[in-house]
Amino acid sequence: MHKIPVTVITGFLGSGKTTAIRHLLQNNQGRRIAVIVNEFGEVGIDGELLRDCQVCDDEGDAMTNIVELTNGCLCCTVQEEFLPTMQELLKRREQIDCILIETSGLALPKPLIQAFRWPEIRTGATVDGVVAVVDCEAIASGNFVGDIDALMAQRQADDSLDHETPIEELFEDQLACADMVLLTKVDRVDVETQKKVQTWLQQELRPSVKIVPCKGGEINPDVLLGFNAAVEDNLESRPSHHDTEEEHDHDDDITSTYFIADRDFEPDELVKKLQSLMQQQEIYRIKGFVAVPKKPMRMVLQGVGDRIEYFYDRAWKPSELRQTKLVFIGRELDSAKIQSFL
Repeated sequence: MHKIPVTVITGFLGSGKTTAIRHLLQNNQGRRIAVIVNEFGEVGIDGELLRDCQVCDDEGDAMTNIVELTNGCLCCTVQEEFLPTMQELLKRREQIDCILIETSGLALPKPLIQAFRWPEIRTGATVDGVVAVVDCEAIASGNFVGDIDALMAQRQADDSLDHETPIEELFEDQLACADMVLLTKVDRVDVETQKKVQTWLQQELRPSVKIVPCKGGEINPDVLLGFNAAVEDNLESRPSHHDTEEEHDHDDDITSTYFIADRDFEPDELVKKLQSLMQQQEIYRIKGFVAVPKKPMRMVLQGVGDRIEYFYDRAWKPSELRQTKLVFIGRELDSAKIQSFL
């Protein structure tokens, strides 16, 4: 029987992975796509967004095709949750054309791909390709890697740098494993800045890896699917910082916490509070849903760096509570202070 092609979507926090997957689901060109979402945080924000993309029928396909793993990185939990999840999907291989796996922004891609060498999975699925999603605006403004010119100069001056932060190593490992880079939010920088970002990225990638600019996650499925790379068979050509380690340790200082309240917030007031919180604590990412006074629509809020955006995605359902739910991901977060501040 044929192997199901699996596309792994990796990338740093807030880079736009969920948006790209949502667009793929809404423009699947007849493909029957199953999605596995790995969520870092105790509230399944990304999974909910995908389930509400309104491309699934009313019989609950979204609940069965989209599997949310909420207990940490896939590379840590694959033996506990990923294997049975894949086995269940493989039982339905005649109903599935391809599988998308959205990794946590904090997950290394290679340990996940190595799982496709397991006998239980190898005969039924193959990693078709790895797509790394990169936020052009964030890199250009220094929210993640700092000043690009300074970083390039530093790397050119010293090829044996060993003082990288865990997040820098993670970013490099994601790029090293990629078959393609999806460069998002290019409409928010000028042409010269975009070229500068692409030039820097190209130096970090294998020569054959292409960079594809993207606005709003809108990308033709034919571009992201169908690499036929069988990545699990050539991992040796994709070097990682963790190749010599038996197991990798996560940066335990990077944590997630959540805020849930049975109350409404005015958007402008909430954004000011969150921006103030970002100044007080090292918050990498904020995402969630907000109840807004006198609004029948649910508000989706996403924040990365010092940038906070929001939009209304759908009406509140009669069966659900009008709650404000926010997930915070960052370093050494003080949950109590976040709770009291909000």
